[in-house]
Amino acid sequence: MCMNSRRQSGFTLIELIIFIVVVAVGIAGILMVMDVSVARSADPMVRKQTVAVAESLMEEILLKEFADPAGGYTGPTRALFDDVNDYAGYTTAGGMQDILGNAIPGLALYNVTNVAVAGVVINGVNLLQVDVTVTGPDGAFVLTGFKGN
Repeated sequence: MCMNSRRQSGFTLIELIIFIVVVAVGIAGILMVMDVSVARSADPMVRKQTVAVAESLMEEILLKEFADPAGGYTGPTRALFDDVNDYAGYTTAGGMQDILGNAIPGLALYNVTNVAVAGVVINGVNLLQVDVTVTGPDGAFVLTGFKGN
């Protein structure tokens, strides 16, 4: 009997098992990195929302008069505030509110923790420095602005 001995080529079972284990570990590592990045992808949006709330209130404040107008009135709600100093000490609890004091849906986790108004003189010019502190889910953010006379 004549036997032709041909050498078989291919992978052994052990080589295939090692390959499968290496690929599985690599895919698991990639998925863990993706999981971490996806879990933290909302953080910048939360921070941007906190900044947007602070900027919105700052814009509202800086559009008011520098000093109390003649016959001006300081009321209990923002709708009646007529000058920058009326906002001193303004805070919210239970979420952001519109100018009439109504809760704004979706902003229940954001609060104004302090509005500070102080007179400053820069280069001989009288200014009001306004510091708005807004607290959101990721912490507090302080925005500073100036109002000139």
